[in-house]
Amino acid sequence: MEHSQHMKGVALVLLSAVIFSMSGVLTKMIEADGWTIACWRGVIGGLAVIAYVEARRGDTPRSKAFRLGPRGWFLASVGSVASVTFIYAFKLTYVANVAVIYATAPFFAAGLAWLAMRETVKGRTLIAGVLSFAGVVIIVSGGLGTGKLPGDVLAVAMTLGNAAYIVLIRKFSDVPVVWAGGASALQLFVVGAFIGAPLEVTVKDAVLLIFFGGAFASAVILWTEGTRLIPSAQSALLGTVEIPCATLLAWIVLSELPPLAAIMGGAVIMSAVLWHASLDHRQEKHRFVQ
Repeated sequence: MEHSQHMKGVALVLLSAVIFSMSGVLTKMIEADGWTIACWRGVIGGLAVIAYVEARRGDTPRSKAFRLGPRGWFLASVGSVASVTFIYAFKLTYVANVAVIYATAPFFAAGLAWLAMRETVKGRTLIAGVLSFAGVVIIVSGGLGTGKLPGDVLAVAMTLGNAAYIVLIRKFSDVPVVWAGGASALQLFVVGAFIGAPLEVTVKDAVLLIFFGGAFASAVILWTEGTRLIPSAQSALLGTVEIPCATLLAWIVLSELPPLAAIMGGAVIMSAVLWHASLDHRQEKHRFVQ
C-alpha cells in the first residue's frame, strides 16, 4: 500500500510538471495581452481552486477553510505579481529562457530565507546557487541587442517573486497555501478585468484561455496532492521535467529554438539543479532506509 501511494505521488507530480510546461506555449499562442490572459486564467483557476478546497475541507468549518487573514492576502498578492510577470516574460522572450531561469527559484529562495530568517544554507545549495546565477547571467547577456532582454529581465523578476512566495509559505505556516493560490488567481481576475480586455477576445483565444485556466488549476491541484505522498526532494527533482518539456513543446508547436546563449546558460543551470536535487533525494532516501 505504501509503495502504491508513493508511485501515485510520483505520477501526480510528473503530470503536474508536464501540464505546467504548457504555460509558455499557450501564452504565446494566445493573441490577447498579458492582463487579459491573467484575467481569464484567474477566474477559471480561482473557481477551480474554490471547488477543490470545498471538496477537501471535510468537517472543517467553511469560514476557517477559506480564511486567509492579512498574511494570507499578502502571500496571495506576492503570487499575483509573480504570475502576471510570468505571463509577460513568456510574451517577450523565448519559452526556454523563462523555463530555465525559473528553475533557479529554489536557490534564490534559499538566499532570501537566509536574509529574512537567517536560515542556514547548505554548502551544496550555495554552490548550486552560484552556478545557477552564472547561467542566468549567460542567458540574460544573450538577450542584449536582440529585443529579448526585457523578457529575460522579467523572467528574473518573476523568479525572485516566486522565491519570495516560497519563503513566505514557510514563514506563514498557518496560511492555507492552496486557497492562497486561489485568492491570488481571483486577484488577477479582478485587476485584469479593469486593465485588460477580457470580453474582446476572439473565439480561438477564448478556447485557449479556458484551457489555460483549467490546466493551471489542474497542475496546482495535482502538485499539491502529489507532494503529500512523496519526499520534498523527490518532488523537486521530478519538477525539473517541466524544463525540457516546455522547450520541446515550444520547438514542436511554435518552431521556437533558443539561441546559443540560452542553451549554454540552460546547461549550466540544469546541471546545478539536477546535481543539487539528486543529492537531496539521495540524502532523504538514505534517512528513510535508516
